[in-house]
Amino acid sequence: MIKFEHTEVVGWEHAIRGMRNPMNSWEKSDSGWTRVSHEEAVDIYNDDSIEIIDECDRDEEGLSFYIIGKNDRDLMMQLRNAGTDHRKFMRMITVYVDITAPLYWWKEFDTYKVGTVANSCSTMHKIHAKEFALEDFSHEHLHGPGRCNLEDTIKLLNYYRDCYNGTVVDNRRDGQNGETVQKVFWWQIIQLLPSSYNQRRTVMLNYEVLANIYKSRQNHRLDEWCEHEEMVYKNYMDDVERESIEGQFSFCDWIESLPYSELITGPDLKATYSMKGVNNMSIEMDLKKVDEVEKVKMDTYAVTPRNKE
Repeated sequence: MIKFEHTEVVGWEHAIRGMRNPMNSWEKSDSGWTRVSHEEAVDIYNDDSIEIIDECDRDEEGLSFYIIGKNDRDLMMQLRNAGTDHRKFMRMITVYVDITAPLYWWKEFDTYKVGTVANSCSTMHKIHAKEFALEDFSHEHLHGPGRCNLEDTIKLLNYYRDCYNGTVVDNRRDGQNGETVQKVFWWQIIQLLPSSYNQRRTVMLNYEVLANIYKSRQNHRLDEWCEHEEMVYKNYMDDVERESIEGQFSFCDWIESLPYSELITGPDLKATYSMKGVNNMSIEMDLKKVDEVEKVKMDTYAVTPRNKE
């Protein structure tokens, strides 16, 4: 189980401006803020070829959009394909998101230290604040004795939680090394807590970090990393609609939902995953072909990545 909430992508305007600094080509930039009426906004919302990056100044007369133009989009893809040395602008596109996921998944996510920041709900200070329930744990693959064992563990966790909070009296001596009885109960909770416990963290990443994660985890065995279910995720959804569909997909699927996600995934790779009726073996074969195509692109643009400006 993995859930994504409150996704926000920022920094496009600064990243695009910085992307054009090396060649002083600011005059070729065609991205920017556009003021439109509400009637024009509806047409823009319904145009799949236009991806709205940001919106502001909504009033009775209309609203403003930040839209990336074709020139900037083409240059971003050229630099993206030229490799990490040339696509430094991707490090300036910042993503904020709240992720709820099991501890066994967070252990793998924590291998990505550079370019990430996370604040988590504390298992040290607030683990006793709420009664444990089955939905607090990832258990979609548990059945039979495994599920029964988890349910028994939850009951035991709640017993020690009640003891810790003083709602149940458990007559026992103080713990070792001067530990209080309350500290003894706290240790029971901490050391009994299964790795399937779902923890929430607010995470900051950038597009370059996500590109590295996507490449490494796109075929991972954990469902939390990749299920590759087809999804519909539009920027024009309101907050209620957006949050109602968040959390139904894997980490790689969430990446594909981000604005201009082809900067992260690569256009050919994203197209491969949208194919229907292919088995895992054919997907792996397609991925090898995509890697070869991407290498040719990188070799082509590595010498003069801006030769098309």
